[in-house]
Amino acid sequence: MRPIALFAAALAATVSVVTPAVAQDRLPAPPLTDKTNIWVLDLSTGGRVEVALRPDVAPKMVDRIKTLTRQHFYDGLTFHRVIDGFMAQGGDPKGDGTGGSTLPDLPAEFNYLPHVRGAVAAARAEKEDSANSQFYIVLQPRFQLDKKYTVFGRVLSGMNYVDLIEKGEPPQNPSRIVHAYIASDNPPPYQPLPAAAAPTLPATLPTLPGTTPAAAKPAPKKSATRR
Repeated sequence: MRPIALFAAALAATVSVVTPAVAQDRLPAPPLTDKTNIWVLDLSTGGRVEVALRPDVAPKMVDRIKTLTRQHFYDGLTFHRVIDGFMAQGGDPKGDGTGGSTLPDLPAEFNYLPHVRGAVAAARAEKEDSANSQFYIVLQPRFQLDKKYTVFGRVLSGMNYVDLIEKGEPPQNPSRIVHAYIASDNPPPYQPLPAAAAPTLPATLPTLPGTTPAAAKPAPKKSATRR
């Protein structure tokens, strides 16, 4: 039993030495004031969402987000799969979860960032290296997904507008990304969508067959009253 005990002790010592070194090798996260790493999403739910991007842990996915955003790829796309208490998924030009951009799929960049509320991660198919343009925003913590999907950012502000995204698989009236920007590109202030105009009714409604009103009869004359 002694050799096994020594081996276990040696292994524990190795772990204790290696773990701090791994932590020291982590790249620093960009400061929250770095506009080159702030993703801006103007939603049809009534406001603007700002996401802090993390190129220190997911450089390929962050670069993809920036590239597609500057191509206006995300403008007008819906949140096609939204599960209450779980997440809101969007970024699919087909609107059914099967689409992506014309760019190649990305390798997995699984990292230590947790699936907390507001975390933003790359959606993928069963194959780990299949992330492309789709993403999801976590509504409530789902730590069982940690290190199985590429988390590449977290909502800084506007989570209340994320909470208002229409729920459903698919939603009956899907919420949309009106515009997406990178903050350093100086996006204009948020502009709410114009209210839908009420349908205009014709001044004179057409008469349906068989409903022609009968000619009005003259009112009967009153007989003169003698005094």
